[in-house]
Amino acid sequence: MEVLDVITLLITMAAIFLAVNVKFLKMPTTIGLMILAMVMSVVVIGAGAVFPGFRAGVTEVMTEYQFADVLFKVMLNFLLFAGALEVNLRTLGEEKLTVFVLAMFGTLLSTFVVAGATYFVLPLLGLNIDFIYCLLFGALISPTDPIAVLAMIKNYQVSKNLQTQISGESLFNDGLGVVVFLTVLAVAKEGTASFDLGETGMLFVEEVFGGIILGLIIGLLGLWMLKWIDNKHTEIEVLITLSMVMGGSLLAHMWHFSAPLAMVVMGLTVGREGRDEALAEATGEYVYKFWHLTDEALNAILFILIGLQILLVEWAPKFVMAAIIAIPIVLGARFLGTGTPITLLRTKKTIHRLTVRVLTWGGLRGGISVALALSLRETLPEVYETERMVIDAIIAMTYSVVAFSIIVQGLTVGRIFDQIQADEEARNAAA
Repeated sequence: MEVLDVITLLITMAAIFLAVNVKFLKMPTTIGLMILAMVMSVVVIGAGAVFPGFRAGVTEVMTEYQFADVLFKVMLNFLLFAGALEVNLRTLGEEKLTVFVLAMFGTLLSTFVVAGATYFVLPLLGLNIDFIYCLLFGALISPTDPIAVLAMIKNYQVSKNLQTQISGESLFNDGLGVVVFLTVLAVAKEGTASFDLGETGMLFVEEVFGGIILGLIIGLLGLWMLKWIDNKHTEIEVLITLSMVMGGSLLAHMWHFSAPLAMVVMGLTVGREGRDEALAEATGEYVYKFWHLTDEALNAILFILIGLQILLVEWAPKFVMAAIIAIPIVLGARFLGTGTPITLLRTKKTIHRLTVRVLTWGGLRGGISVALALSLRETLPEVYETERMVIDAIIAMTYSVVAFSIIVQGLTVGRIFDQIQADEEARNAAA
């Protein structure tokens, strides 16, 4: 199939699935779309049992247009920029310590907890995996997916500070998580014997700070151009923001900086939420409408793609057991990764009593984790040839955690938000 044919098919599926979800399922959009895509995938698997060529053809198309490339090179940068535009910069400044500690130390702690737990538990299932690959799994599954988290949090009314803690932590831990994954991947490729701590540390610093600085420079340049246009030509404003995202992504890849972090910083820089009136008016209303529409459309396509990826996962009995066990391991690691920093921060500022619970249960994983896991087949070809079971086990565990987090956690986290909202209403009434 040609690229245009695939895009046409995905947009058509998104339109049909959205209509079915609105009319019959009545679920949150992203969850409903993913469930429908998974159901369609199961139907394809069932049809493949009768007509083997049918499933093989569908799988071939999905393999040809690799999900990881589509997400990282096309969709992710647009979605992160659009999400960052909505973050309140003033509130983010108030919560900067919480966001930084959760994004940095929380993600790293969770990565090592997941790696350690899987390293000791998986051999009980007959899956002997080297620690470096357990660390890879920990690195790709620990960051929450900002796309899934931002889509979820739009449905609930809670304080701006808590919204910023959740959305800000997710936006930044995603960029940091990808950098951690790439760092561990480089070690896995070269072998632990050739591991150089200094060189690895420099790679991490270059990716993180290079991405932040690049995003800030392009963001300030774009903000100056938007002020110069002064809302007189909306089409030029839209083109400026498009060029920022696409040009920033190109430069980030050329210079080996973190493109996700650059997109987040750019979005925060030109966003109008929490700014002085003069700066807030620089980015016109049509820019926000354009990026809102882009965000909604790409979100719909992304969650359909996540549902379809079940066709590319091997479901051997050992992998199914590993997938089931991975869910509580990742949740436990998330609890430690958020609970430890929040406990330490309680002495410095007021934090809601349910913050750890909502960060743990509301820490959804999504397409980024699935894309990173599937990319291992291409980025570690020698390992995949000699230890195919290792990579397939990681992919199965990743998909199960993502599916559980989006469907089960996504559908039930509202109860925690309702409790938080009730607490805030009671506190306001008492005041």
